[in-house]
Amino acid sequence: MRLDKWLKLSRVVKRRTVANEMCDQGRVTLNGRVARASAEVKPGDQLELRLGYKQVSLRVEAIPVGQVSTKMAPELYRIEREERIPRAEEDDPPLAR
Repeated sequence: MRLDKWLKLSRVVKRRTVANEMCDQGRVTLNGRVARASAEVKPGDQLELRLGYKQVSLRVEAIPVGQVSTKMAPELYRIEREERIPRAEEDDPPLAR
């Protein structure tokens, strides 16, 4: 299954176009390599995603057949690590006085 479709069906991202853009921007790695949206995903694969100011590492547990219910989506992957990426000082808004 294509990476962008798997990310959408597993509800890691809300829309397939967002998954596609993330791959184009180099924010998704598959087994340690920057992944294209068309990359094939299979059980056991390791994914790393940069979602805003979070770095998420997860393992693909299953590939769905057809649509996936909201309750079943979390069973498609296992989060192994989730960490916050510190913001640069110029990203912080100035303090109100």
